[in-house]
Amino acid sequence: MEKTFNWVIVGAGGIAGEMASAFMAMGRQPYGVAGRTREKAQALAERCGAEKLYESPQQAFEDPNVDIVYLATPHNTHAELIEQALAAGKHVLCEKAITLNSKELERCVTLAGQKGLVLAEAMTIWHMPLYQELWQRLAAGEWGKVQLIQLNFGSFKDYDMTNRFFNPELAGGALLDIGVYALSCARSFLASAPDQVLSRVKLAPTGVDEQAVILLQNPENQMATVTMSLRSKLPKRAVIGCERAYIEIDDYPRARSARVVDAATGAVTQIQAGETGRALEYEVTAMEQAVRTGDASAMWLGWSRDVMNIMTALRREWGVRYPGEEY
Repeated sequence: MEKTFNWVIVGAGGIAGEMASAFMAMGRQPYGVAGRTREKAQALAERCGAEKLYESPQQAFEDPNVDIVYLATPHNTHAELIEQALAAGKHVLCEKAITLNSKELERCVTLAGQKGLVLAEAMTIWHMPLYQELWQRLAAGEWGKVQLIQLNFGSFKDYDMTNRFFNPELAGGALLDIGVYALSCARSFLASAPDQVLSRVKLAPTGVDEQAVILLQNPENQMATVTMSLRSKLPKRAVIGCERAYIEIDDYPRARSARVVDAATGAVTQIQAGETGRALEYEVTAMEQAVRTGDASAMWLGWSRDVMNIMTALRREWGVRYPGEEY
């Protein structure tokens, strides 16, 4: 019988609630919940039937019965909590963006390696069955080389400068919140990391990025464009242009279907795999398999590092630095 892992959810916001629901859909409960405020953490623990309610994340890390920590706290808390959890011997699955910058991430990666632990980013794209199939078919040469990728992601948010979207104290901005999805999707279809990056940005009154257009190019001369905004609605749409076809994916962060259009005939093929509503279940399954086998390759931390390098370089160019941040 396969080992059952004890998970603790750290955080009690919306995505933490989604993860708790994912466990329940799998016929399980998280072992414990820890939040920044006891009231919200207690409500989540009661809803999902968690066995333990911790007074703090640190108390959860100290519990010898905890195997895996799922972090769903604000971006600017990730690195510190990751390091604390790893130091306590816990495997960590952390919500995107996994850290604020590359310096923080590399520090965490080094510690995970020293401890022999799995560290991964909770990026839904890495684990949706649809992408597994598309990557395999592209690797087999079915549609020829990927040449050009176009990605959009836009939401309209009111100018409430106290919420996390525009608040620098909470590491706000479009890049770490929604741009990370687009860049992660692009990276998964590129043969190597981009080594040329150009951009234009519009900053919010608080100094964080609210809108940007980014152009990427790698040594294989594959290119990608990313358009993102917190002040205009855009479809979450990806187009992957190949030599013999193009692939269209709507709602790409948790996509279950793609449309492939043959370049010569215009014939359309629909590809479906997985279920959107099970996105977080796929993350849990992949993380547990990585911990069980010691093979974390399917968690794609290398891609997360490439994306973080891009985002760090962009924010440095834009002059977007969060309070107390060193990059």
